[in-house]
Amino acid sequence: MKFSTASLAVGLLALTACTSAAAEKPHGDHPEWNGLTLTVGQQASGIVTLAKESGAFDDTSYKVKWALFPYGPPLVAAASAGQVDIGDVGDVPPVNGAAKDLGFKVVAAEQPVDPKTQAGEYLLVPKGSPIKTLADLRGRSVSVPFGSAAHGFLLNAIESAGLSAKDIKFVNLPPGPAAAAFDSGKVDAWAIWQPQAAIEKARGAQVLLVGRPPIDYDTGFYVASDKSLHDPVRRAAVTDLLERLARAYQWGDDHIAQWRKAVEKETQVPPAISAITVPNGRIKVRYVTAQLVAAEQKLADNLYASGQIPKKVDASKIVDNLLTPNFTTE
Repeated sequence: MKFSTASLAVGLLALTACTSAAAEKPHGDHPEWNGLTLTVGQQASGIVTLAKESGAFDDTSYKVKWALFPYGPPLVAAASAGQVDIGDVGDVPPVNGAAKDLGFKVVAAEQPVDPKTQAGEYLLVPKGSPIKTLADLRGRSVSVPFGSAAHGFLLNAIESAGLSAKDIKFVNLPPGPAAAAFDSGKVDAWAIWQPQAAIEKARGAQVLLVGRPPIDYDTGFYVASDKSLHDPVRRAAVTDLLERLARAYQWGDDHIAQWRKAVEKETQVPPAISAITVPNGRIKVRYVTAQLVAAEQKLADNLYASGQIPKKVDASKIVDNLLTPNFTTE
């Protein structure tokens, strides 16, 4: 999901691996999974704690490692390299990865529980900024992590105001350095997600735009390594793991207080921030529908037309659903 605290909480600019073995109880139906270890890429959403407290992995015969990433593009690259089996990202990282011919597939979708109240990205300006409208961004510098969900959001946002990518100076910075640039006044605006948006707002930053439809649909995706998907035993285990992750998030939705504590524990953000970010980050894991593929295709076409990716992308060719159309945890 796009909810990332890694860069703020522990100052990560690259992959930092942290491991947490799932319970090693035998799973009689799948003895071929004994001794198997699956690596899950995640963005400090509290899922490590939720997975343990929910009991979703208590009867697995494989082990789970958690790999922490600051945002989506490095996670997609790691999946392509076979360093992670599966991980969740926003809507742009799969398009960006496909444009570079990386070896991964989209295997499931993440959608907000309540699209009317939740938001994926935010466009921020500093306190006292003369920028009051999107049109005021003309000629200004805007920080955004290239290839991230915020990248697509920013492009859609400025185009909605009649601007193009050529009218804005896009500054490519990962979340940590971007926060420093924004706080020091080196950039005029910042396109980013939670909890960074909540933290900056508490410091006086103004929200120029909240990412909601039609500018931002707040849909994320799980991506899996081609290497894992092509191995029948590992593919089956990854499918099982994905379903368990969905149940862990569902447990979190039903236990918001525990989810908040999980996020605070894993990221060191204060309760006032987790009170904002956790309800905003509630998700349901679902099958990738034709409608979602069409939305990705529209995004990919726009990114290519505006020069943000190097080649055209066929979104349908990067989808390999591991869930069934009627999958649900409810």
